[in-house]
Amino acid sequence: MSPIILLLIIFVYFLMLLLVSYFTGKKNQEHTFYHGDRKSPWFVVTFGMIGTTISGVTFVSVPGEVGVSAFHYFQFVLGNMVGYILIATLLLPYYYRKNVISIYSVLENKMGKEGYLTTSGFFILSKVIGASFRLFLAALVLYMAISKPLGISFGVTVLLCLIVIWLYTFKSGIKTVVWSDTLQTLVFISAVVITIIFITRQLNLSASNIAVLLADRPETKIFEFDWKSPQNFFKQFVSGIFMTIALNGFDQDIVQKNLTCRNSNKARKNMLWFSFWFGLTVFMFLTLGALLYYYAEVKGIPLPGKSDQLYPLIALNDLGRVVAVLFILGISAAAFSSADSATTALTTSFCVDFLKLDSKKQSGNNRTRTLVHLGFSMLIFIAIMLFYKLNNESVVTAIFKAAGYTYGPILGVYLFSFFIPRIPKHHSILPICLVSPLLTFLMTKLISTIWQSYRFGFELIVINSLITLFLLIVFSKRRMD
Repeated sequence: MSPIILLLIIFVYFLMLLLVSYFTGKKNQEHTFYHGDRKSPWFVVTFGMIGTTISGVTFVSVPGEVGVSAFHYFQFVLGNMVGYILIATLLLPYYYRKNVISIYSVLENKMGKEGYLTTSGFFILSKVIGASFRLFLAALVLYMAISKPLGISFGVTVLLCLIVIWLYTFKSGIKTVVWSDTLQTLVFISAVVITIIFITRQLNLSASNIAVLLADRPETKIFEFDWKSPQNFFKQFVSGIFMTIALNGFDQDIVQKNLTCRNSNKARKNMLWFSFWFGLTVFMFLTLGALLYYYAEVKGIPLPGKSDQLYPLIALNDLGRVVAVLFILGISAAAFSSADSATTALTTSFCVDFLKLDSKKQSGNNRTRTLVHLGFSMLIFIAIMLFYKLNNESVVTAIFKAAGYTYGPILGVYLFSFFIPRIPKHHSILPICLVSPLLTFLMTKLISTIWQSYRFGFELIVINSLITLFLLIVFSKRRMD
């Protein structure tokens, strides 16, 4: 398909997002950017959160990863679902009772200003890395399909994407994101469903044929119990729980969406339903991956060098114009729904935690917040360009490896704050959070040297958070109530 036509379609899609921003930007209050006036319908938040959590990584990388590690990723997702249930029943009611804007402010009472700002700082680092990884894949696809044939560089493609995201989120923030993500979730799920339909029609597969085919394919194996494997069930399941609590329960991005619901009960209902739909959606992506590999086998299509490239390769070249257009829209929607909420959460965390704009009433607040929002967009741009030069592995793997190192200290600090009746020693929290990822890295290298057949997977976050927790206990004193 002509890149000009694809560019026009993307342009129309961008106009739709700006239209959503226009309507949600009316009648804004002082803190609308941060909590959306707490008037979001819970079911709208639920549906939109699928887009935020799935992102462009799942859209492209998870189907391709099926050829590398089968359906083993679903073991991790099962842990995710348990983690979401724990967040819904334990954390969300707590945040509502505290009436927070930034979730890291709940740490200040016990952990002091150092613990509060250290945790917020690690979130900012983690979210910049994660958002960059997620937007990278979508920008790369848009570059290959549209920009490159038109002579537009990859850097300009990324910059244009970030400018559009900034334009439709800078005014109303999370209020706009809740509604725009709902539209974007609908777009990318429609893209996947229609792609599956087109594949099955071309291969003349009925519903019963698909079930038999999937049951017989080696790519559809879910459970792995070899303890040496990074895909071991217990490693993945437990890591999934830890990762979800860290990346969602102690993450300003996801919690901020939940806090736009009218009350704690609505937010809890949202998260419980979301856990179910999230699991179902990821299984749909894994099914698509198995069908893509089967389609390539039947049609004699050579597999690309990187698994991330399989879905784009087939969608853009072999399934017709409808699927090609929907794929471009789907990858754009999946990436934008993740990046828009990330930049909003980063802006919220920095403005509330470090600049204290929520407690200041001067007229320059909105201008400062807008500049911070723009600054984080540019920081993500720089990170994407670095990743473009350096990355050589599956993006989904890279994201969770990075998260294991950066979110581990966040989880460890929260565990200490909630469950350990001690007080950290003065100026100990920041050094501990910096040392913990380094000790985690050194420990994994040592274990891999001693047991060369053992390979680390997503359990890095478990090790990192426990090291952080242990060091906080060692460098703490008894609490005097």
